[in-house]
Amino acid sequence: MSVQKALINIDYTYDFVADEGRLTCGKPGQVIEKNIVNLTRTFIERNDYVVFAVDCHEEQDSYHPETILFPPHNIVDTQGRNLYGSLQKLYEQHKNRKNVYYMDKTRYSAFAGTNLELKLRERSIKEVYLCGVCTDICVLHTAIDAYNKGFKLFIYQDAVASFNPKGHEWALDHFRHSLGAELL
Repeated sequence: MSVQKALINIDYTYDFVADEGRLTCGKPGQVIEKNIVNLTRTFIERNDYVVFAVDCHEEQDSYHPETILFPPHNIVDTQGRNLYGSLQKLYEQHKNRKNVYYMDKTRYSAFAGTNLELKLRERSIKEVYLCGVCTDICVLHTAIDAYNKGFKLFIYQDAVASFNPKGHEWALDHFRHSLGAELL
């Protein structure tokens, strides 16, 4: 039996990537679009598990800790929550497949307060592959949780981006040297 794999596609949304996005990483996020779409398509077609972990916030949520740190973003029922560019079309084409899972998340980590770990364990998944934005925030926190939960960790360094170039480089180093992740 081959090792089950999961691609976790983190926050690759309009608000985080488009020039007009509310908390955009802009060009660094836009230049990885083709890589993210190709990776996602490959995982879907190989019948590996593909998770779209998408940030979800309420307008003016005074109880959410991000409210004081960042401008409002990925607000429920706004364009900002749509997957960016051609990834939205790919998702629409495959959203009814059993190996494609779209989930809301309300914290940096895709594991925090979600059923992600349960979904991965049900499928005997041991290897977790990460792509998306922002490298040093949501990708980083998801990677740390995956590591702490015992998953073998892989990061596609040409499919992650951030609005903070120094944070991006720091996170790549942290993935490799502190979490034992393989950078692909």
